[in-house]
Amino acid sequence: MSQHKTLVSWSSGKDSAWALYEASRNPDLKITGLLTTITEPFNRVSMHGVRLELLEAQALSLGLPLFKVPIPFPCPNETYEEAMRQALEKAGETGVTRIVFGDLYLEDIRQYRETKLKGTGFEGVWPLWLQETRGLSRRMVEGGLKASIACLDPKRLPRAFAGRIYDAQLLDDLPDGVDPCAENGEFHTFAWEGPMFSKPIRIKNGETVEREGFVFTDLLPV
Repeated sequence: MSQHKTLVSWSSGKDSAWALYEASRNPDLKITGLLTTITEPFNRVSMHGVRLELLEAQALSLGLPLFKVPIPFPCPNETYEEAMRQALEKAGETGVTRIVFGDLYLEDIRQYRETKLKGTGFEGVWPLWLQETRGLSRRMVEGGLKASIACLDPKRLPRAFAGRIYDAQLLDDLPDGVDPCAENGEFHTFAWEGPMFSKPIRIKNGETVEREGFVFTDLLPV
């Protein structure tokens, strides 16, 4: 049976990294690349604020081509959707028929994605869907995944967590009410080591700043 050519919706964070890891073990799927939105004025991964240089280092370590979707800032939803439509159209021309998402349990997000994929010839794949996040977060850490908090919402998580490594101690330190996988937008991470990577991406913490109501730690290549 032939495998389905598959792209991973890649945020540069822990959930997309673990979704890639799980999907790569599915014999029906052939992972052929990473799909990432880049905010053009800053040349960084959208929302996460991760430098393009680090994103490219991830792709190199994963041994996968990177398909960048440029968007402006600010970006109206219709502009984002058109950029994604064009990107998927190009991907479809290469034979891709599946898109892996790292979503965990937000029904409205999944429904939105499924609606947008309807009639395009693509099907969504959700390797982590409805996995209990307390257990999933521990499995990620115990499985060797290492990541750092690149962005957080200070209304949901104290600023002091910015730049911290996503490890067992961090999970123990999370305040009550914070999802350990941050599915509600409490924080966003950059994955730099794990079983999906051929080698670690070496980083160090740069300046931590607040912009547009979010706290960003500028992760720098070493």
